[in-house]
Amino acid sequence: MEALAVARFVVISPRKAKLTADLIKGKPVNEAIAILRFTPRKAAETIIKTLQSAVANAIDKEGSGKLDADELFVKNAVVDPGPIMPRWRARAYGRASKIRKRMSHIKVTVSTEVPREYKESRRGRRLEAPKKKRGKKKKKK
Repeated sequence: MEALAVARFVVISPRKAKLTADLIKGKPVNEAIAILRFTPRKAAETIIKTLQSAVANAIDKEGSGKLDADELFVKNAVVDPGPIMPRWRARAYGRASKIRKRMSHIKVTVSTEVPREYKESRRGRRLEAPKKKRGKKKKKK
């Protein structure tokens, strides 16, 4: 089951926002929120809000009480460029130079499916069933 949330016309450069969005791809939602809270970037705050909105959309889509936020993973986080607001700055000799205020569209998709990259990592192995314990090793004398 998937859910999507979109934040449109966010006044931040897409180049800067992509760096922050790449940090959370394939992570569990709780871990992604923790990573973003300690990321000292302007885009982190907006991505947290979008991620929380995607989680709320997933819970609402599934039905209340049936889905827990701990079961969700960030399937994808995409930052696309939006329109550019032109601004003008006064320069020497009566000239003006253009300042480009760039906007972004941020899309976050959450899913209940465990990403393959996460399964292969150390943390992902904890989700699988524990392996049987082997007998004690004999000490060499």
